[in-house]
Amino acid sequence: MEHFVLRFASKQDAPHLLELYRPYIEETDITFEYEVPTVAEFEHRIAEISSFYPYLVCEQGDRIIGYAYAHRQAERAAYQWNAELSVYLDNTYLQHGIGKVLYSALIELLRLQHVCNVYGCLTSPNPRSEHLHEKMGFKRIGVFQDTGYKLGCWHDVVWYEKSLVDRATPPKPLKSIHEVDPQLIFGVLNRFAEQLNGG
Repeated sequence: MEHFVLRFASKQDAPHLLELYRPYIEETDITFEYEVPTVAEFEHRIAEISSFYPYLVCEQGDRIIGYAYAHRQAERAAYQWNAELSVYLDNTYLQHGIGKVLYSALIELLRLQHVCNVYGCLTSPNPRSEHLHEKMGFKRIGVFQDTGYKLGCWHDVVWYEKSLVDRATPPKPLKSIHEVDPQLIFGVLNRFAEQLNGG
């Protein structure tokens, strides 16, 4: 069996990531997007997020089987230490621990950026995602009831939160992912890839 690799996404990954994402738009309420973006739009999203935050892909051989990224949770200055997380998997790789590994690697990279709080925002019910967040120590902090309409009905949205630091102390200055020591990044990605490879 070919090994798993975790790495940063690039513009060239856009067509593959978009095809992985497409069923989530067309067949599920997991995302509230209605229309599949163009490849050019998806390239722009990758570039915009990657300019400051980690955008990770998981490969097995030459196939991308999942991706995860972080972005700013809210725009005001006081929110700068918060990040919202997203993860999407190829449907044939669900329940193999890949989502947990991608999320875990993402969180460790965000720690290196001095992010203090991470959030998950998910449509409910979504038992797999809810279980993932709870297993990883996120706390369910609120529900927006009947807030999104898709596939012929209204859906709740649940927010989960996890603190990465001792909130009794002031936060350290936030870093771009590009300011983090590349060796530390390499170590995080390799360590979590090894979990998938049985190391």
